[in-house]
Amino acid sequence: MNESFSRFDLGRARASLARRAVRAGLTAALVALPCFGVAPLAHAERADRDKPLNIEADNMTYDDLKQINIFTGHVVATKGTIVIRADRVDVTQDPQGYQYAVGTSSGKNLSYFRQKRDGVDEYIEGTAVQINYDGKQDLTTLTTNATVRRLQGLSTLMDEVHGSVITYDGQNDFYTAKAGKDVAGPGNPSGRVRAMLSPKSGGAAPLNGASATLAPSPQIQGTLPQ
Repeated sequence: MNESFSRFDLGRARASLARRAVRAGLTAALVALPCFGVAPLAHAERADRDKPLNIEADNMTYDDLKQINIFTGHVVATKGTIVIRADRVDVTQDPQGYQYAVGTSSGKNLSYFRQKRDGVDEYIEGTAVQINYDGKQDLTTLTTNATVRRLQGLSTLMDEVHGSVITYDGQNDFYTAKAGKDVAGPGNPSGRVRAMLSPKSGGAAPLNGASATLAPSPQIQGTLPQ
């Protein structure tokens, strides 16, 4: 993108794109959030990718042919500030040493993810049927009945997004959320993305910066804790 392209022009372009999408009758709601309503300077904890991956589980198997470790039964995986809880977690590692984990739930409890944001007392947490963590890109994709929350400390809810697929880009503090039938319900028969964003003027909001705006994203990359 040309550096001379102003934010105002970008906002107008996104608004125009949104209007065209509505006129075209798109049925899937797709939104992009620059980390909800917070300043985009605090990224995911940068030291996490260099920390060892520790896993506890009821069982473990190693598939030498596929070069994959499979953990099952009340799995808890930690890597720095990252926590993944699931019924099953598959772990692989590429030749460069980057680690990848896929957490999947098979029962009523959804898989769970949490990561601290760098430089602030805030956490990103989420639940979904499947959670994919890409250690190379610091990218987390939550698939099927996905919810992502921004917490101040570990208890104060600041923002929340529901969707079929939610992708959290920890390097850039950026989200994409996609609609789907798996999140359809009373009052939302088409399964549209839904978000609750705390106002910047609210007493609980700890940071300064421009408020996030919902805008169509050109692409997708990619209940409670147990």
